[in-house]
This record gives sequence, structure tokens and C-alpha cells, in this order.
Amino acid sequence: MTNFGFKFDNTYLHLPKVFYTKLPPTPVPKPKLVVLNTPLATDLGLNFSDISSGQQAALFAGSQIPEEAESFAQAYAGHQFGHFTMLGDGRAIVWGEHITPRGKRVDLQFKGSGPTPYSRGGDGRAAIGPMLREYIISEAMHALNIPTTRSLAVVTNGEQVYRETPLPGAILTRVASSHIRVGTFQFAALQQDREAIKSLFDYTIKRHPPHIVEKPHKPLSLLKSVIEKQAELMTHWMRVGFVHGVMNTDNMALSGETIDYGPCAFMDTYDPDTVFSSIDHMRRYAYANQPAIAQWNLARFAETLLPLLDDDLDKATEVAEEAINGFGVVYKEKSLSMLRGKIGLFGEQSEDESLITDLLTWMHQQNADYTNTFMDLTNELPPKGECYERDDFKEWYARWQVRLTKNTEPLESSLSLMRSNNPVVIPRNHRVEQVLDAATNGDLQPLEDLLAVLQEPYNYRRDLKSYQLPPKPEEKVCQTFCGT
Repeated sequence: MTNFGFKFDNTYLHLPKVFYTKLPPTPVPKPKLVVLNTPLATDLGLNFSDISSGQQAALFAGSQIPEEAESFAQAYAGHQFGHFTMLGDGRAIVWGEHITPRGKRVDLQFKGSGPTPYSRGGDGRAAIGPMLREYIISEAMHALNIPTTRSLAVVTNGEQVYRETPLPGAILTRVASSHIRVGTFQFAALQQDREAIKSLFDYTIKRHPPHIVEKPHKPLSLLKSVIEKQAELMTHWMRVGFVHGVMNTDNMALSGETIDYGPCAFMDTYDPDTVFSSIDHMRRYAYANQPAIAQWNLARFAETLLPLLDDDLDKATEVAEEAINGFGVVYKEKSLSMLRGKIGLFGEQSEDESLITDLLTWMHQQNADYTNTFMDLTNELPPKGECYERDDFKEWYARWQVRLTKNTEPLESSLSLMRSNNPVVIPRNHRVEQVLDAATNGDLQPLEDLLAVLQEPYNYRRDLKSYQLPPKPEEKVCQTFCGT
């Protein structure tokens, strides 16, 4: 079989066997290529141009993966909506670790590749809609400069999967810096074997981030590093109005990448209580709750490190609590800096926080579109529209103009800062659903059009108008589904 540029080096398999099960993907009868991310393939040092679409489909369906891949499913645990359970890759298989031309190590993983020992009675398959949703959203997040797993390809598998109705089955190929999760450490801790935890810890600090190997207190350094990365990630999510929807501990990657795009979506109307997931009845993972949930998840991670933080449990707990309590300080600092960027503020002034809070309060009261409101502010002239004629907005706008005069940089720099923080387009949920419906029925043109638009989310073009519009009342999609 042609190598295509793969350079496998499967270090995860050096961990104790309790962490994984080696197995191949389940064969599929008639795979068909839906989309291939050629630019990503090139970045990875891969080239599939010499083989037919059918051969590409066989590769990304798992029917003909390279021998060097050594595919396996990972074991992990996790808190799902606050409840702890044993988990693992129930419908995913890592086909190997690939080394890119830049020397970066990435996991290549099939999602929807069939049952594993961790499927818990599930079919291990996925429908085309959720797999294309992950492809669209993950690639949009990458273009928005947000740390994320990537999507290399989607194929249909020639079978039906049965959820509420029969749907075309599909397999996604995901690219990640790794799939080490908070839940992976929870699984290790559950073994009540210090050596199991230590082996996973040693592996993790060599992979993410390797500089910790040189630190004097490695466990604490890892904890602080993960806290920093997650605070940064939450800041990015909040910046673009992204709602992950299922922030279980098994969906928090230690790499700091966004992982597992299930019932996710972007807000249209600004509302801190926004929830899309059809099963999040208590709004646990609402937009405004995401930073607090991240901190809660990090506390669960810290618990797994207690045996490594100090031999004295009380001292270990004290060290862990101090680090976790620091998340709020780190996040607030990053969040305030981000929000300053969204309205073009340089330097720090005492009125900054109230200025930002008052704008968000006004947006909430007016049911203003989150993305478009910030875009409307990126022009030198006052924004136009009925809501902007209100006295309360005019008063806020005047305060903002006064604050801009205190900037350490000229106005053009402020406008440039705003344009780099405020996207022109996002993958609006109603547009995504339209694309998924069309693709499910065999029409891929809307998918191709949307992907092309989302590649340059910060660049204004006249042909983007339809992609900028919020949904009409009849177009609103209020619930999303993970597809399991």
C-alpha cells in the first residue's frame, strides 16, 4: 500500500495496557468520500492526489489503513453532566501518531469507526450530519484562531445508522495534538495504582508541554500549565460566542484544544443563558457558565494529581486548591484583555470593565446579535440601525469615544485590533443545519460554499451578506444533538 507521507511513531502504546485496547476499525461495505481537507493534508505532509476518490474513501473509512498505524481505542472515565462514569472510545479508534514535517506529533483518529470494548452497547457508528457538523465547526474554529482539533476527511460508510430515524452512516478523521483528557487521568486514578498515574503523567509531560520535564515540581507545573491553557481557551470561546454544549471532563483535552464537537453552536442573539444541547435541561453548560465549568473540571484533574503533588495528602490538597483558585484570576485577566480588544481599547483605564459590562447588558436587553453588534462598532462612523438610535446606546457610544481618546495607540490601530478580534462571519446554526440537511440528501454544494466562506472569517466581502444575517424566526435552530 502507498505510504502517502505517513510517518508513524505510536508512543501511546508504551503505556500500561489498561489505558487502551488494540483493534482495527470495523470494515464498511461501500465507503464514499464526502470531503477531504487537502490544505490540512499538505500541512501534515500527506498527499493523496495519486489515488482515486474510491481509494481515498477506503483509506478514510479504515478499510485500508497503513500497517504502521497500529490502531487502538483509548480507555478513560469522566463526569458527564456532573455524574461520574466509566467511558472510553465507544465509537472512535486512533489509527496512529503521525509526525508532521515540522516535527509535531499528532493523533489521527477515526470517529464512527465501529464498536469497541468501551461502546457500552452502542453501535459505534455515526451519522453524516454530526460528522459534518464537527468538520465544519472545527475548521471554522481553526480559521478563527482558536485552539482546536482539526478534521481531515469525512466519508459515508454505505450503511444506515439508526437514531430517531435511519440516517446515512459516516466516519470522520480527526487530527489532534493528543487525546489525553482530564478523563484519562480520572481513569488512571481509579486504578488506585500510583505507578499507573505516574506513567500517564510522565508520558503527558513529554508530550504536553515538554518543557515541564525540566521543572523542579513537575506535577504542579503541569497543573498550572493546563489551567493557563484552559483559561485561554475559554476566553476564545467567549470572544466568538461559542457554546460547546457538553463540557464533560472527558471532553477537556490537556493540550488546550477544543475537542468533541457534539451539540455545539454559536450564539446569534446575545444571552448569557444560551444553551443548544437537547439534553442540557438544567443549563449546566450554558454560554456564561463555561469558565466556571472549566474550573470545576480542572479541580477534578487536580484531584487525580494529589498523590504526585505531595506525599502528605493535606499538603497536596492545599497546593492543588491554591492552583485551582488561581484559575479565576487568570481567566478574568485574559477575559478583560479580550473584551478590551473587541472594542479597541489599548492600555488599562478604571472605567474599562464597566464600559464593557454596560455594552453587554444593553445587548442582552435589546436582544442584539452578538457577532454583528461588535462588527458594527468596527467602523469609524456610528453604526446605523433602529436599536442604535436609542438614547441608552448613544450615551454608551459617547463614553466609548471618550475612552478611545485615552488609548496609547491611534484610532486606526484600535480599528485593526477590533477587526482581529471580531469575526465578520461565524458558522451560524441555521446555516449549518441547512448545509447538513442538504448533504444528508446528497447535495454537497452548500457545504462547499459554507466552508469556503468560513476560511477567512475576519475578511469583509460584499458576497458575505447572506452568511452574516441572523436567522429569521422560522429559521431558528434552538436545539442541537450529539448524534450518539
